[in-house]
Amino acid sequence: MKRVGILGGTFNPPHIGHLIMANEVFHALSLDEVRFMPNAIAPHKRLVDDASTENRLRMVEIATGPYDQFKIESIELALGGVSYTYHTMLELKKREPDVQFYFIIGGDMIDSLHNWYKIEELIKLVQFVGLKRPGSQSSTTYDVKMVEAPEVDLSSTFIRERFKTGKTLEFLLPTGVESYIRKEGLYGTR
Repeated sequence: MKRVGILGGTFNPPHIGHLIMANEVFHALSLDEVRFMPNAIAPHKRLVDDASTENRLRMVEIATGPYDQFKIESIELALGGVSYTYHTMLELKKREPDVQFYFIIGGDMIDSLHNWYKIEELIKLVQFVGLKRPGSQSSTTYDVKMVEAPEVDLSSTFIRERFKTGKTLEFLLPTGVESYIRKEGLYGTR
């Protein structure tokens, strides 16, 4: 049975923390691949300075391009609307019934699992895989397989703020993502 990790998010923009999470889980669980899954509209995040769906997808393609173990999963973009993991995983399981999916989440998401849409049904569809994140409890009553990994205190919000203030982004973004952002004039770089 194929073993596939799913790392969902807004990826607004994708940063090295995302790559580290995906890579750590890929190796720790001996997965066949990890798919980065940009959402259409996140149920818990709405930002004024969002990059377009096309920009976010392109940045994820650039970020993951050099790594054979990383793929793109665009199902939520194709479905459109608010992205609920439960609906997405139902569709993926229907499309790929012989795949065991591992849904990768950080400590902040672990702490809020009890609030996820249809969580009781969702935990029957996927194995959650968690990585601790500074500032979070990384604790839940639900079954989450924890993976030891470097705790990277980095967020897309932090990256967007760096663009606005003109501070260094060196070592924070995957190769090619910063130049794409500047070329497209995203996050106040116009």
